[in-house]
Amino acid sequence: MSNREGKFLPSPQPATRPYWEACKRHELLFQECSQCGVRQFYPRTICASCSATELQWVQASGSGTVVSWTVVRHPVSPAYAADIPYVIALIELDEGPTMMAQIVDCDPESVNSGMPVEVCFEDWTEEISMPNFRARPNTGA
Repeated sequence: MSNREGKFLPSPQPATRPYWEACKRHELLFQECSQCGVRQFYPRTICASCSATELQWVQASGSGTVVSWTVVRHPVSPAYAADIPYVIALIELDEGPTMMAQIVDCDPESVNSGMPVEVCFEDWTEEISMPNFRARPNTGA
């Protein structure tokens, strides 16, 4: 477990509990509407497109692309000072939904729009594992 003393921990709620339980298993989930087929993230109790309540959980491949990002250079509290600088990015998953997450294991100045990334998990507590993303290894010829 990493040192998270003084940092903000997510508080799983009934609508988000399946998501956080999957993260504990190092699996990334998103929701898909059984009525209209729209895929969405963040977890909700209704479809953001058609307001249907029949949502299913789908496992993501874990691959995506950076859409936008910011480099955080000023900590929001003293608990985050050792992490500076770090990158928070919007990641478009290969399956369509967009989520916000931290980019880890790379120089913040190397992050760019269109950068291929993959999910990795950081165990914060016994109950919470945070999904982060890192640059996808170059698999080209």
